Amino acid sequence: MSTMTYQPKADEIKALRDETSAPMMDCRKALVEAAGDRERAKALLLERGAAQAQKKSERAANEGLVGSYIHAGGKIGVLVEVNSETDFVARNPKFGELVRDVAMHVAAMSPAYLDRASVPEEVIAEARKELEAAVPPGKPPEVAAKIVEGKLNKWYEDHCLLDQSFVKDDSITVGDLVNAAVGALGENIRVRRFVKFALGE
Repeated sequence: MSTMTYQPKADEIKALRDETSAPMMDCRKALVEAAGDRERAKALLLERGAAQAQKKSERAANEGLVGSYIHAGGKIGVLVEVNSETDFVARNPKFGELVRDVAMHVAAMSPAYLDRASVPEEVIAEARKELEAAVPPGKPPEVAAKIVEGKLNKWYEDHCLLDQSFVKDDSITVGDLVNAAVGALGENIRVRRFVKFALGE
């Protein structure tokens, strides 16, 4: 069996960089590891972005941008605050693109909460109660508990911004999108808050 490693072409590296915004060397490395499989390389970059985000999550992020998105002839508007560690990164076009993408996603998907930690305990308790009541009778308790946990995860995916499938690419979540930006820009980045206005609501 050949021991030669895969050598990605420049246009493959560029295409992966355009899709993920990851640094060129990271894209090359991921393509080598994935033996040219672009989807696998994307998955590797996402994993690394999440790992970097975890490492950087304790660092203070007090800079950033407030971005807006206006939709439907001025009938829907969104404001979102996304923080970075430095003003230098906040001025990066890739950061601006992330802020716009998050604002557009909020306009389209209307999340109720930022993340799981921001859902009030009483809301979770009420959701859990409704889900428990919907479990078919006669299920063993451990099976019923697994069903409820699975449905509760789905509830989070429907209601929490960072758990929602990203509106422009449903193969990733909004959280994955933020983690990819952390990997590409090398700083702790977090969505701090958002608000959606709809005419008449």
